[in-house]
Amino acid sequence: MTGLNDSLTFRHGATVDNRFVFPPMLTNSGKDGYITADTIDYYHARAKSGGLVMTEYMYVTENGGPALTWKQGREQLAAYDDKFLPQLKELAKTMKRSGSKAIMQIAHTGREANYRAMQGKKVYAPTGLEDGSDFPFLDYKVHSLSDEQIKEIIAGFGKAAKRAIDAGFDGVEIHGANHYLIQQFVSAYSNHRTDHWGGSVEKRMNFPLAVVKAVMETVNKYAPKNFIVGYRISPEEIHGKNVGYTWHESTQLIDQITKQFDLDYIHLSMLNFDSKPGDALLLDTDGEADNKFKDSDKPFATLFKPYLNGSKEIIVGGIDSKEKAESALSLADLVAVGRENIIDPDFAEKILNHREDQIIRSLSVEQTQKNHMTPGLIDTFSGPTVAIPLSGAENIQSLHQGFGSWTEMTYPNNSETK
Repeated sequence: MTGLNDSLTFRHGATVDNRFVFPPMLTNSGKDGYITADTIDYYHARAKSGGLVMTEYMYVTENGGPALTWKQGREQLAAYDDKFLPQLKELAKTMKRSGSKAIMQIAHTGREANYRAMQGKKVYAPTGLEDGSDFPFLDYKVHSLSDEQIKEIIAGFGKAAKRAIDAGFDGVEIHGANHYLIQQFVSAYSNHRTDHWGGSVEKRMNFPLAVVKAVMETVNKYAPKNFIVGYRISPEEIHGKNVGYTWHESTQLIDQITKQFDLDYIHLSMLNFDSKPGDALLLDTDGEADNKFKDSDKPFATLFKPYLNGSKEIIVGGIDSKEKAESALSLADLVAVGRENIIDPDFAEKILNHREDQIIRSLSVEQTQKNHMTPGLIDTFSGPTVAIPLSGAENIQSLHQGFGSWTEMTYPNNSETK
């Protein structure tokens, strides 16, 4: 039986010492896209948080972010230009200091690039308002990407992968989850295009396939043979009557990706590691959930296995104890721990060394200093509205310095506002 302390070797030869993963989580620590001292301190504290340690999502073209940002100095990090390389090198070195493999997650946030809207800049998606899309949850206009822009973004993913290689990272993760641009192309709700990039399920897969192709071509040309490439996906997108795709379509996409390209792993983005189809259903306008989407009792981790084609599987969501970590490992190859690693960066190390009774499970002012939470993260989790709160957040409200939630953001009264 596989244990949390067991090593794992990916298909291209890279080996990790244990089965824990530190997943990508936004730190809101960038300034003008640059990594800051707060960023470095945060990742330095988490260098032992898993055999595989990942950065937050970094945007690959200038129009690809920042997302979930409310002011300068609380930004998403960028990797769209060589000017970011010096700090990327420092970050890679920091993350690898304890022997873990460092992965840079690369992304384009599409319609979610709210800070661009706050600055009066255009925000882009597969389909904008002028072409029939409507995003009532956004307070700014969204424009359709041109074919030329789409090709520039695809190339941008390849160039960002090259920067990850040059910076000394051990791999990259392509972010195809969490409603960012790649998922927006896959989603029938977000993508109303009728050209090469939209329409049928097969055409909606053209963008992610092109992105993976660009990244793999770069890796095969420039990276060491054991360089790791992964792909993250949300297994389903169902919000009431707004259905982007089901697990049947997402497994079809993963099947195509892993058949065409020899990826090292697939990372399932979920709220709970044992999530099943329909678990995240929201009520529709009639106040009822459509239970036709609850069409399997098997967890996504199991449902995706036939489509991995040799890639390893990472799952995440709600893992806050040794028992849950072991349960997750019975379903997949690697287990990612998010929120608990914000509170206690030594979560995995304590479990691996049989000191789980020493895990700190709640925030305090003192603990935010010990765990090097960034000021942006403190603002986020100490604010009045948090989508997924951290235990003990009420204890750090005195540290709150300003905006830290989507509902508090404001946009300029100009042509780019709805």
